[in-house]
Amino acid sequence: MKQVAILILCINIRIAGAQTPAISIADSLYSLGDYSKAINAYAEIGGSIAGLQIARSYNAIGNFEKAIIEYEHLTSENNSNQLALFELGKLLLKTNQFNKAIPVFIRLDSLNSENPEFQFYLGEAKRKEGKVIASLNHYKKAITLDSTHLRSLFQLAKYYTVKQERDMALNYIEKGLDFYGNDVSFINLKALVLFNDYQYENAIPWFEKVLELGETKDYVYEKLAHSYNHNWEFEKAKEAYNILLDRDDENSQTYFSMAKVYVKEKKLDSAKLYVKRAMEVQKPIFAQGYNALAEIARQQNEVNKAFSYYEMAHGEDPQDARIFYNVCTMYDNIGSNPKKKLEYYEKFLKQFPNEQPFYYETIRKRIKELKEQIHFSKD
Repeated sequence: MKQVAILILCINIRIAGAQTPAISIADSLYSLGDYSKAINAYAEIGGSIAGLQIARSYNAIGNFEKAIIEYEHLTSENNSNQLALFELGKLLLKTNQFNKAIPVFIRLDSLNSENPEFQFYLGEAKRKEGKVIASLNHYKKAITLDSTHLRSLFQLAKYYTVKQERDMALNYIEKGLDFYGNDVSFINLKALVLFNDYQYENAIPWFEKVLELGETKDYVYEKLAHSYNHNWEFEKAKEAYNILLDRDDENSQTYFSMAKVYVKEKKLDSAKLYVKRAMEVQKPIFAQGYNALAEIARQQNEVNKAFSYYEMAHGEDPQDARIFYNVCTMYDNIGSNPKKKLEYYEKFLKQFPNEQPFYYETIRKRIKELKEQIHFSKD
């Protein structure tokens, strides 16, 4: 009996000895990126370790379908193989198979509920499947398990930033920045939260830091320029808008924004030049341009010209209640015929019966006054 046991041990040692160089060769092929040869080498060896490497090799060469088949074979043989399950779940996420990924990460959570990565990826799977509220609970559990789990903190911070829930967003943003103060994603979110809360002066240094860290997208310059303008830093605002115009000199909105800076500076002639340039490149509606020219004309006390521009704006966009309200009130200021004034206001109520209470109440009051004026003028 003792001799049989020794013989079996010797056979196992010889098999293991034969496999060791074979595994080394296969691993070497895998490490060098020669995945097709590695797959063949692992296939000859067999076993769960080789099977995992075959799945990884298929994943590496982009044959995700075969990789998933290999991972599923491994996990069907051993449904407690956390490594294979984890890699399978991430690959299912990568290939947008969210409904299949969710039970994989649920299984992982049942095997190890203390792993924050499992919670994070379960949150990702649910978020991408559209179960956003459910995903938040998993991100929160991940940071309960690991307070420095940046990806979970970021997803929570981004969610509350989009929802414009300032305090909640800043809570998660600050936690992320406490751990990594130069994380451009968190810095960007903080700038956006402050900007959305109209805290332009406080937002400025955070947008500037975003630029310093190399995030130079157009929206950063747009929001920074807007903040500069609100903070009366006109030259900096113009500099930021000029950067945008250097990138795209056919963007009408940038010209309009630049015009607003000059209006605020009371440099109205320069403002008009930018509005007219915006109108030259704007496609296809000019209403915004005519409306801007009307506002400038009003500031220059050119009331008749302002009225003409408002009428042109209304002609371009007859569905904009605000523009037609300006037409009505401007004519009320410059016209002498109360019946004509009344016609404008009644037309407004007929065309925009469900506008905001301010318009509705103001116009109804003015209509009543005009009707009394017309009545008494007859008497």
